[in-house]
Amino acid sequence: MRGRVAAPRPAPHHAGMDMQLFDALVVGAGIGGATAAAHLAPTRRTALIEAEESAGYHTTGRSAAIWILNYGTPDAQLLTAASGPFFRDPPPGFADAPLMAPRPVVHLAPPDQVPALEALMARGEGVEPITPEDVRAMAPALRPGYAAAAAIERNAFDMDVAALHQGFLRAVRAQGGVLALRHRAGRIWWAEGHWHVETSGSQVFAAPVLVNAAGAWGDEVARIAGVAPIGLQPKRRTALIVDPAPHDVSGWPLLGDVAHSWYARPEARSKLMVSPADETDSDPCDAQPDELDVAVAADRFEQALDIPVRRVEHRWAGLRTFTPDRGLAIGASGTPGFFWNCGQGGYGIQTAPAAGQLLAMLVNDEDPEGLRDVVPLVDPRRFAEVNA
Repeated sequence: MRGRVAAPRPAPHHAGMDMQLFDALVVGAGIGGATAAAHLAPTRRTALIEAEESAGYHTTGRSAAIWILNYGTPDAQLLTAASGPFFRDPPPGFADAPLMAPRPVVHLAPPDQVPALEALMARGEGVEPITPEDVRAMAPALRPGYAAAAAIERNAFDMDVAALHQGFLRAVRAQGGVLALRHRAGRIWWAEGHWHVETSGSQVFAAPVLVNAAGAWGDEVARIAGVAPIGLQPKRRTALIVDPAPHDVSGWPLLGDVAHSWYARPEARSKLMVSPADETDSDPCDAQPDELDVAVAADRFEQALDIPVRRVEHRWAGLRTFTPDRGLAIGASGTPGFFWNCGQGGYGIQTAPAAGQLLAMLVNDEDPEGLRDVVPLVDPRRFAEVNA
């Protein structure tokens, strides 16, 4: 139950271990781990421990990469809003190119989705009504009669995910932090005031603080450490690339229905990325696309847009990992020194700057200032009674 402090797992005996001491360990080098480490590194020497050969191999590298203020749970929307200034005006030298480029989002409502569109406009910030004819002026392939109504968010923008991720990784190294790739955590234990993470090659990283930013593997990392899991559920999301020729789609908005059963957005200037917005429960894995989901995406896309999908040029899948209530999990666990930065669902990139800042404030026991309202919404201990 909330407030109960679990006893950390005692240390196993290992002779001849290669021990490296730090002030903080972060397990997982995707966007959640990179941002957490970058915000911890100025005050704590930090090691970022990653199982794969490259950082962000799984979810971070497979993102749809668009910032939408009104997308997600209340905590995600607050963190998205707080992250907006960072994308628009990053610190000097953070990236070699802008992190954002304007890209409006258009919500299309077939007749049965009109009530949902009206609800979105009533609660959303900056969601304006627009006629289907106006949408067709921006995206001429929209089929007449598909949408009975529509709305637009003009303040959305494309995010350069690679530049954002690499900028945070550079910030870690610039502050004396270490990025340990190809270091899968095998054992995790607590001893003498430090968390210890033994990785492949019998290397051991130790620090008084451990941040679990392992994404789909977050509960697995917790179990290895003897910490109660929070009930994370990875869900597969599919995407494909199609050629919309002869249409020039470079200036098109992102298009999708209000029910989130499909969306399409320009990709690489002349292509379209299409998704059925699927959420299929999955074990943590290197996700691969299912042919049925690819077919569903093409069918829904063709119902809305007069662009036949003659060939799928590329297809892939990624995992979006959710907590039981779909909110994020950022902050302390019931175990001393063990913190969570997991459960970003589909909001991990657009919330990353503020989420990393919040995590570091909580680790350092600092006043979260403008993020105070978010703290109770993302507190991982809200799942303690459920998983006790």
